[in-house]
Amino acid sequence: MHQRMSNDFTSGLPEPLAQLVAALSKLPGIGPRSAERLGLFLVQAELAYVQNLAQVLVSARQRVESCEVCGGLTERQPCRICADPARDGSVVCLVERAVDIIPLEKSRAFRGRYHVLGGKISPMNGVGPEDLRIHDLELRRQKEPMRELILALQSDVEGDATSFYLAKLFAGKGVKISRLAHGLPVGGGLEFADELTLSRALEGRTEMK
Repeated sequence: MHQRMSNDFTSGLPEPLAQLVAALSKLPGIGPRSAERLGLFLVQAELAYVQNLAQVLVSARQRVESCEVCGGLTERQPCRICADPARDGSVVCLVERAVDIIPLEKSRAFRGRYHVLGGKISPMNGVGPEDLRIHDLELRRQKEPMRELILALQSDVEGDATSFYLAKLFAGKGVKISRLAHGLPVGGGLEFADELTLSRALEGRTEMK
């Protein structure tokens, strides 16, 4: 059904343009009409602009990778946050995805370091603790002094379950477990929160017991 609708939408377009629109429509947040507008713009743009855009896309994909320490996005190892001696390595903020680090950094309210979990515990989707970067987090705790772990996971059933699992896992290991204060949108990711809300959520974080 979806395939037929997609074909109907691109019917009448030259084949190369139809293929471009179909590829653009697979990008997150880009619907069929937005993909068509982008496709029409690109095929009518200056060739030098399109060539540069293509080169930048390929270069970014080739050069950006995951930090071997925190799992964030970086061009060099380790990332600039993990390599910054001014950051407090004893306070670690745990996030679900690498992109969640970006709004927290924009808030300028956190001067510790990060750890990307890579998802949330979800038995319904076949995701267990062993599928996440929990073991890597435990190894970091053993190698580096860690006095506080801030859980900045999405406020939903899976996020709550993951947070309580981690609180139980690190209980009695000398690590304070805290969670962002309320004010974040329930069921929404960090990218939907403004910088002031994130700043206040960090400052008002509460300890999990």
